[in-house]
Amino acid sequence: MGRRWPHKFAGAVLACSIHGNASAQPVAVTDDSGARVELAAPARRIITLAPHATEMLFEVGAGAHIVGTVEYSDYPDAALKIPRVGSYPQIDMERLVALHPDLVVVWGSGNAGSLMPRLAALKIPAYMTEPHTLEDVAQSMEKLGLLAGRGAEAQAVGRAFRARRDALAARYGGRARVRVFYEIWNRPLTTVNGRHLISHVLALCGGENVFANATSIAPAVGEEAVLAANPEAIVASNDNPKRTALLDDWKRWTMLTAVARGNLFDIPPELMQRHSPRILEGAAQLCDYLETVRRRRPAAAG
Repeated sequence: MGRRWPHKFAGAVLACSIHGNASAQPVAVTDDSGARVELAAPARRIITLAPHATEMLFEVGAGAHIVGTVEYSDYPDAALKIPRVGSYPQIDMERLVALHPDLVVVWGSGNAGSLMPRLAALKIPAYMTEPHTLEDVAQSMEKLGLLAGRGAEAQAVGRAFRARRDALAARYGGRARVRVFYEIWNRPLTTVNGRHLISHVLALCGGENVFANATSIAPAVGEEAVLAANPEAIVASNDNPKRTALLDDWKRWTMLTAVARGNLFDIPPELMQRHSPRILEGAAQLCDYLETVRRRRPAAAG
């Protein structure tokens, strides 16, 4: 993996070697762990171990270079045809090695912690992805694009992503705050803290995460804690086709402001729980929901 590289050099490393799609020159970036990733030439056989990494590479025009991926890598449709090397928490290393990758994209919090050392021992270059902010998503696309020989396209994708993000921020960021409980799972009841990407999306829309101060990035919380926080809105984004039914479970708690005002909303998990370019589609839905919350406030509440 190489030595750790100071963050102040990340921009300089990223800026080098963007000479078009056919470049065979060495490329180097700093990944989300702070490690330097160097390739003698742009990668042509890439394995992605997270659905969001698959989407990022397709977005920058490098989808054809993905030779292996994991379960739930289902977007775009072409991703469904890519051979699987397991699920993101359990990778089949024999299958991975047999595909002869020249780059593996590892999900920092989703894949096993032992994976990076194993890849290093096999001398397989690896890039760790772990976006925590929308800017991180843009930079990840640019860096992965550079590693895949799609530097120019990735720079254009990054600019477009930032422009859409900034437009949402300009429209909604200054609006009256809305206190939100974001449910990513129900058994156990799980949410996100202020360091999670979803919390940054909430802030983009003028939302306020009621569990922002939690220690864990994805803490389990009890119903009592939600009742004590008394959110003005509850948003669910569970990997379950019956998400609406899960939201209905909250309706028995009529003392909750979110329930009393009918502010129970659903967003498909692939648009919010993946750190992919489509998260801005989820953000647009969320911003619209929070506008509905504001309209439902009693006149004196503002």
